[in-house]
Amino acid sequence: MTRLSSATLASLPAAVRRPGYDRSKLQPGIVHLGLGAFTRAHLCEFTDDALEQEFAAWGITGASLQRPDQRDRLKPQDGLYTFLKRAPAGPELRVIGSVLDVLVAPESPQALVARLAAPETKIVSLTVTEKGYCHDPATGKLRGDHPDIVHDLANPAAPRSAIGLIVAGLAARKVAGLGPFTALCCDNLPSNGHVLAGLVRDFAALRDDTLAAWIEANGAFPSTMVDRIVPATTEADIAEVARLLGLDDAAPVIGEPFRQWAVEDVFAAGRPRWDVVGAQMVSEVAPFEFMKLRMLNGAHSSLAYLGYLAGHETVAAASGDPVFARFLQGLWSEIIPTVPAPQGVDLKTYAGDLLARFQNPAIRHRTWQIAMDGSQKLPQRLLGTIRERLKTGAPIEHLALGVAAWMAYVTGTDEKGEPIDVRDPLAGEFAIRAKALGRDAVALSTALFGIGAIFGDDLPREPRFTRAVAGHLDSLFRKGAKATAATLG
Repeated sequence: MTRLSSATLASLPAAVRRPGYDRSKLQPGIVHLGLGAFTRAHLCEFTDDALEQEFAAWGITGASLQRPDQRDRLKPQDGLYTFLKRAPAGPELRVIGSVLDVLVAPESPQALVARLAAPETKIVSLTVTEKGYCHDPATGKLRGDHPDIVHDLANPAAPRSAIGLIVAGLAARKVAGLGPFTALCCDNLPSNGHVLAGLVRDFAALRDDTLAAWIEANGAFPSTMVDRIVPATTEADIAEVARLLGLDDAAPVIGEPFRQWAVEDVFAAGRPRWDVVGAQMVSEVAPFEFMKLRMLNGAHSSLAYLGYLAGHETVAAASGDPVFARFLQGLWSEIIPTVPAPQGVDLKTYAGDLLARFQNPAIRHRTWQIAMDGSQKLPQRLLGTIRERLKTGAPIEHLALGVAAWMAYVTGTDEKGEPIDVRDPLAGEFAIRAKALGRDAVALSTALFGIGAIFGDDLPREPRFTRAVAGHLDSLFRKGAKATAATLG
């Protein structure tokens, strides 16, 4: 079958939406670090929509920080790819055209730094997941001993971390007499712009105090809140897209119709007209970000661990189980009192909307995918909420079960005795503890509480928390996830 490309766009079925602007005249203005599926279903679609409203030089150069796979899929397609939206009423397809090029950092970090330093680059956005920031999630501080940071300090012209690349690009711009680009974090980190600004300045100070001062005085690091469910693309998805397009597409993305993007409107050198196509440009993104992290992401993680343990492959299947649907309602009842509602938002209505999105049968969002990198996610998604509830003496049973389910998951063995492919920076450490302590819930939970990068030094000293988690973990080992969740009503 013929491949999707600029030359074959005209052959697409009439129902497939295609770029509504002259793509041949599009110039680069954004570099995005970490061109994964989420970005291509979110930032790139927002940018495509903005280009249709006001055509300008906002083409996107993607950058893969580890592997060439994305470049190899997109280059033969001239950067084009299909976004398949899965709605209960049926699929909707559009071809996204905002990606102009993809660089592979390990092949030539110098080429990527040069692109960051180019005068036409106005925005450097990034989605590198929590672990890509080389920081301590519990404190938000740069880890000076992180291997990538150590490498980048020793090799400033050939960095491999996102932080090292951003600083290298800014340093080159300073030398060239250019202003800075806007660094736009689109990852699920609390106060992500402030965190990124601190990490960049800390790293820059390790290189050159005057560079750090220049970034402090001139840089722009708006915080953002992003939201859209984007499952990993499967071979079946690729086959479906080919059937619907009549063309092969090696790089389609799948997502739900819903999308949300709140962005602090602080940019150093302009931005696309994202505001006219649905993005919320705000003076403070924290209320939206906080609501999403605790209510959506906290529920997603808890459901992923419980659902996986219970044998549910997808979020829709897990949340469609009446026991876990009731668990989610109980979990939100514990979370909502800790969340200041953003202007115009009713949190109970928001929770109902979340449940409907989770239960969308057209979206196959794998519980295993959401369960990845839990050591990086738990501090933001669940543990902050637990700390607040403990201070007020409020119940934490549902939240504690989410933590216990994570502990059961990272032992690496499911309820049927089958191995779990645990993907986490600390997976090796978890495996050592699980092997030594087996299914002794008190001993295992105590050992995991001892990982300060996750739990800090305060939570392990909170007996109401540690007893609740250990009790739930024991029940998970003895009775399983569904029976344990059912005990909470």
